[in-house]
Amino acid sequence: MALKRSSSMKTQLVDGIHLEELELEEEINTSSSNNTPAEPAEAKAHTEPKYYTVEDAVETIGFGRFHILLFVIMGSANIVEAMEIMLLAVVSPEIRCEWHLEDWQVALVSTMVFLGFMVFGVLCGYVADKYGRWKVVFGGFIWASYFSLLTSFSPSYGWFIFLRCMVGCGVAATSQGFILKTEFIPAKHRAFLLPLASVFWMLGSMLIIVLGMTVVPTMGWRWMIRFSIIPSIILLGLFLFIPESARFQVSAGNIKGAMSTLNWIARMNGVSLPEGELREPEVTERGNAFTLISPAYRRTSFLLWYSWFVASFIYYGSVLSSSELLEKNLLCFTDADPEHQIKHKQEEALCYCIPFNMADYQTLLISCLGEVALIPLNIALLNVFGRKPSMAILLVLCAIFFMLVNICTTMFGFTVLLFLLRSVVSMNFNVVYIYTAEVYPTSVRSIGMGFCTSFSRVGGMIAPFIAQVLMSRSVILALSPFATACVIGAIGVAFMPIETKGRALLQHG
Repeated sequence: MALKRSSSMKTQLVDGIHLEELELEEEINTSSSNNTPAEPAEAKAHTEPKYYTVEDAVETIGFGRFHILLFVIMGSANIVEAMEIMLLAVVSPEIRCEWHLEDWQVALVSTMVFLGFMVFGVLCGYVADKYGRWKVVFGGFIWASYFSLLTSFSPSYGWFIFLRCMVGCGVAATSQGFILKTEFIPAKHRAFLLPLASVFWMLGSMLIIVLGMTVVPTMGWRWMIRFSIIPSIILLGLFLFIPESARFQVSAGNIKGAMSTLNWIARMNGVSLPEGELREPEVTERGNAFTLISPAYRRTSFLLWYSWFVASFIYYGSVLSSSELLEKNLLCFTDADPEHQIKHKQEEALCYCIPFNMADYQTLLISCLGEVALIPLNIALLNVFGRKPSMAILLVLCAIFFMLVNICTTMFGFTVLLFLLRSVVSMNFNVVYIYTAEVYPTSVRSIGMGFCTSFSRVGGMIAPFIAQVLMSRSVILALSPFATACVIGAIGVAFMPIETKGRALLQHG
């Protein structure tokens, strides 16, 4: 019995010693892991690689000399686009007389331009997302310039509208330049820089009007078109200084190309890129139109498409209405001179030759200034209220000014109303452009813009038939659809789910 008790005590003693050894070993291991020397930890941290995204690089580079170059060259693209579009308002009275056209035939010229724009808008957006923004924009300049030159040799009305349609296809490609420009600009500078692009659009509009004043009376409308392509030829050389979008290059898996682009921009701005390596996953599904109607973007896309329709409808409505009202003297002036007291309506004569006089050109020039005069207000609205409230406010103002154009006033009063109308219509277009470029991710940003611009050209196709055909029947009847579209658009903006003010550009959907 004593022997058994002694054996049991020995076993318990051995087990206790073994347990103490295990506990001691565990304590040593815990202590060693918690008290690792600081220097090896720092060395380990230094060996871990650092990474950054394109968004980080763009924000680190900030605003500098490259962005000034980008702003000037891509702004010059707006000059070319504005000249091609505004040319229609200046040349309409001339072709009406030369080919004995009726109102609907004059309106069809603008419609054919926007038809080309609409068809190629989506196609160019898809190609820009798949193969790059730069190639599409550069090709668009060559295409538009070539067919614009051919337009000046048109032997008939049929050839004229076909060639202008081809010009519209090229202009659709050049509009992708807005995406290229936006993807290089830091978030905090977008609300300031992008509205300033209106200055270049205004310059293009004014340049074509000045050409109309000086060239058309002496050399004719054909030479005016030939002179109008000179800026396009100059721009082709300047555009070689603009690189491909680094955001597109990364989404396409071309990290080396993106690094080269970002390094060049950083050197030009006199700054350094973030520490580490540029790394972002390649986006395999680029230019997928179904992303635009996915649950995440469906409501945004539908409302944006209507917003673009309205923006184009009222912009070209305001441009063509002003030229039509002046050409046919359809306004109610309390101080009309003898020349403006003569009313011209379609039923009075099959063809009437009413070229713009110098006062008409001056009114168009002043109205063009309206597109930039209120840019500080545009910038303030974007920075203070954001994108959605700005669109709603501006659309309501557009509706009011469209209806005010119908009131009986002096020539000066009409000029002021036209000035204010062009201001708010242009500001609304600026906001819609900015919001669209910010709301979609890089993988579908170009095709998203392409779909939006295509819907906008539907508005551009309808506007001439209201502003140039219906206007001859009734001024109030022609202006009411523009005001109504603005009110509906303002209501639609309230239901947009996403506000992009201060938000980084998304790389993936």
